[in-house]
Amino acid sequence: MTTTEAGGVTGTFSPRPGAAPLPRMIRAQAALETRMLLRNGEQLLLTVIIPTLLLVLFSAVDIVAVPTGTAAGAGRSVDFLAPGVLALAVLSTAFTGQAIATGFERRYGVLKRLAVSPLPRWGLMTAKTCAVLVTEVLQIALLTAVALALGWSPQGSPLTVALLLLLGTAAFSGLGLLMAGTLKAEATLAAANLVFLLLLVGGGVIVPLDKFPEAAQSVLGLLPITALSDGLREVLQHGAGIPWPDLGILAVWAVLGLGAAARFFRWE
Repeated sequence: MTTTEAGGVTGTFSPRPGAAPLPRMIRAQAALETRMLLRNGEQLLLTVIIPTLLLVLFSAVDIVAVPTGTAAGAGRSVDFLAPGVLALAVLSTAFTGQAIATGFERRYGVLKRLAVSPLPRWGLMTAKTCAVLVTEVLQIALLTAVALALGWSPQGSPLTVALLLLLGTAAFSGLGLLMAGTLKAEATLAAANLVFLLLLVGGGVIVPLDKFPEAAQSVLGLLPITALSDGLREVLQHGAGIPWPDLGILAVWAVLGLGAAARFFRWE
């Protein structure tokens, strides 16, 4: 309420100073983060085009032998490949894309300026997480449509699939933010892309895990990408119930990654 000196008129004037409500700030920042992700051509190549091309290529061409009993025609190949490519989509967005984008925002002082805005730091991270989830929904919708067109026959419970994807997102987000918040931007760019390529080959996404030596299988089986791709494959390909071992591995990675990111992340 304000009183004027001339006429003693009181009233409420607009715009009113002060920060917007916290939920509105988070929604606005999440919308901005999503638009930035979708407008970045390099990120679109990484998060959308590469997984889609891999799904189409390896489903149509007999390049990698899938496990026994799953290679009876292109439809059977895509039944094996589609869950792995969905896991790859989560990896590309929640880990690689987020690590690179956040690393360069930190380098150019964007995070430092946002940290002193009315939006709290945890609110900024929440907005980034929401942007990642929106992008993943679009990715999964596109990849699912392509896989169905290639003859995919998914099984299992959608709720179990959603739980696996959420835990996978949490695990990869924690690792991506940890990398972005501790390394230089150039190092983050190189390391994130290298990890993406290594996990693409050794994470059971395209190449079945049983193609590796037994000693390597025991180590690779503990990786979050392996747990996510194997869990999705158990549900979507074999119609299994809840894959507790895979969920447990993802939960451990999520706790460790997010905890380490919260502890060691540097804003400048």
